[in-house]
Amino acid sequence: MFFHNFKYTFKILFKNKSLIFWTFAFPIILGTLFYFAFSDIEKKEQFDRIQIAIIENELPNEIWNQALKELSEEGENQILQLQYTNIEQANKLLEEEKISGILILDSEQKLIVKKNGINETILKFAIEEIKQTETMLKNIIHSITYESQIQDTKNSINMTIQKILQMKTESMNNIKDVSVNNMSYTMIEYYTLIAMTCLYGGLLSMIAIQKNLANMGSVGKRSATSPTTKKTMILSSLLSSYLIQLIGIILLFLYTIFVLNVDYGNHFSFVVLLTLVGCFAGLSLGIFLASTLKSSENSKTGILLAITMFGCFLSGMMGITMKYVVDKNIPFINRINPANLITDGFYALYYYDTQTRFYHNVIGLLLISCFLIFISILFLRRQTYDNL
Repeated sequence: MFFHNFKYTFKILFKNKSLIFWTFAFPIILGTLFYFAFSDIEKKEQFDRIQIAIIENELPNEIWNQALKELSEEGENQILQLQYTNIEQANKLLEEEKISGILILDSEQKLIVKKNGINETILKFAIEEIKQTETMLKNIIHSITYESQIQDTKNSINMTIQKILQMKTESMNNIKDVSVNNMSYTMIEYYTLIAMTCLYGGLLSMIAIQKNLANMGSVGKRSATSPTTKKTMILSSLLSSYLIQLIGIILLFLYTIFVLNVDYGNHFSFVVLLTLVGCFAGLSLGIFLASTLKSSENSKTGILLAITMFGCFLSGMMGITMKYVVDKNIPFINRINPANLITDGFYALYYYDTQTRFYHNVIGLLLISCFLIFISILFLRRQTYDNL
């Protein structure tokens, strides 16, 4: 009887066009709109290499050459695009704003800029870093040279200097272009989309539970008078709801990954775990509303959609600053907001090296889900009818 009701509920839910739209089609449509709305934002705001002209002195400076090489070589540390030229050509390029600054490598290094801006500020910061490094290394070299007395020690000094140069140039690159891989703030929109889809699963569990309630229609009356226990009916209905919800989530993941090229980070197994827990939270919300509210099916559906959309709004779907505002001023709200817990779990995986915050969100979702189910069970057990 368990399998029969499972199959029966699955067919009923899958044939409900309204449910299929909200759980399958609507998230994909919304994800597509996100893609067209935000696809150009990161390209426009991606960090461009800073163009700078270098005027070299006849005597090369090893420290400056090594530092500039590290900042201009291809790779994740590249922030500069160097052009070695003479002062006349450099001034012309600066006047035409084809470069952001001119660096003169003389006895005292001098940076020339035309205006104040982001690129110019970064240049000034980088030049100051190199100057500080040069001063530090000169002091170290002077101290070691002063104390050395024999040639072997001098050879050792040269090796030490090379090591210091290597270590410093490796550690001095504090400015890195991670604007795409690690600072994709538009990803929070896709996180809230996944959260919304998980919570929309509550529509499935709501309909599945309501068909077993005698006060919700003729189907519920027949279910209440059947020899099958209420526990078996409800459990099989919930499992079929969960299966349909997982199908919708899988389709959304496939669409966003392979069609919209959304990158969910390097911890996809954790993403799947959080999604499974999020779907469970959505089902528990649907059960809670179905068992506690004494209203029509349409009213309950409207309430569930309103709660879900309001939760997604607080978690940043309609504006990523809203999540920050709520976290700063009313943090308790987002701690009990399932949409925010799901979104924040994805956020923690994407931005942090440890999973501490991630597990806090997962545990929070499980606690909220268990609490909602517990309250639902109390209401379902207390339901009695004088006649059917």
